[in-house]
Amino acid sequence: MTATRWIGFVAGRYVSKGRRNSPTPVFSVLGIATGVLALTVIIAVMNGFQLGFIESILEISSCHVRVEGLKSPVDAGLMNELRSVPGVLSVLPFDEINVLLRGRSTSPRGALIRGVPAGALALDPGLASRLEMEEGSFDLGDPFSIVLGGELSRHLLVNTGDEINLLSITGGIREEESGRSYRVSGVFRSGFYEYDLGWAYINIDTAAELAGEASQIVLGIKLKNRWQDQKTIEKIKEVIASMDSDASAVGVRSWRDYNRSFFGALRTEKLMMFILVGLIFIVVGLNIFQAQRRVVLERREEIGLLRALGASSTAVRLVFVWDGFIIGLVGAVLGLVPGLLIAYNIQEFFSLLEGAVNFCIDVFNSVFGFIGGNFGQGDFAVFSTQIFYLKEIPSRVIPHEVVLIFFFGFFSALLAAWFASGKVSATKPAEVLRYE
Repeated sequence: MTATRWIGFVAGRYVSKGRRNSPTPVFSVLGIATGVLALTVIIAVMNGFQLGFIESILEISSCHVRVEGLKSPVDAGLMNELRSVPGVLSVLPFDEINVLLRGRSTSPRGALIRGVPAGALALDPGLASRLEMEEGSFDLGDPFSIVLGGELSRHLLVNTGDEINLLSITGGIREEESGRSYRVSGVFRSGFYEYDLGWAYINIDTAAELAGEASQIVLGIKLKNRWQDQKTIEKIKEVIASMDSDASAVGVRSWRDYNRSFFGALRTEKLMMFILVGLIFIVVGLNIFQAQRRVVLERREEIGLLRALGASSTAVRLVFVWDGFIIGLVGAVLGLVPGLLIAYNIQEFFSLLEGAVNFCIDVFNSVFGFIGGNFGQGDFAVFSTQIFYLKEIPSRVIPHEVVLIFFFGFFSALLAAWFASGKVSATKPAEVLRYE
């Protein structure tokens, strides 16, 4: 019998017989499973929120690459050349101005108006995917049409077909443009409260007229893979240099540059959550370490016998490490499978949870109602739409993070067993057998 088969045979006997009716292995497996499940679900929900924010910023208000400082109007040939650059998904010119709008409401509302081409949604599929039209359509063919955010429309008390006035203008806008009326052609929802409350779209030519000399056309470029931004920027600069004689005045910036602080804060928040929830593995690992040390002491006679028969200290040590291997593997699998099921069906999970809590509230109200007990109205919601600006709970599973969580749980048990079994090498067969 080879050494590997021998170690597996003895380890299998130990695992199958257990530890003299000790419940520690069961608790260790449950601890690893709980940690993997909790971390998988929490990180998936956090990814859903964070990536939702990031994608809203990059697809709606920002872009992957910004080209600034171009002469107005932008050459159509340059935009076509940029669209043909490998890795570029879309190129959308836009202009921005800050204004005050007044609708039926008695108080005006400040807003950022972005001027885009009439076919903006066709030119930018990323923007189209993030804007949900609540009313009307994204129609900017009429130079005096405007598309409002849902919360802005609600604040101004206007709907599709109503007219709003542009009250006050800044920058280079001519004074006679003040008070011009615009017809609301559509109302959008982005899922991001700031944009729904403070954004509106008009035709880019109208925006350029309003801004006058202060008009600054920017090219917003979306990439097929935003992580390839640096490589694509070099190609974009080459195209601009070949077609623009004043290319030195043109600035090309990546999404990493103008969103650095916000994205850095999200990354830090996620890392800290990962560490805090990962403390479960440290606690469980210490429990396994102490349990394994106790097992080594309890089996000193068996260790001495194995050593006397010719087994090396490393081989005997691997027998006990196998126990940690089983605990880590079983616990990680038992936590990962339900964790992924919950993460991929987060809406159904929270609906079931809310239904169970509301059922308990109704039962308690029925039982204790005769003594004046009241535990609420039975309308408990984890993420209430009255408090959170959410239609549904986002969840995003990232494969490499799932693999990392799995190995965290697995190796926490394996390493604890390895270090705990270090006492095996200190066991002297002669000393153990002398007293037997």
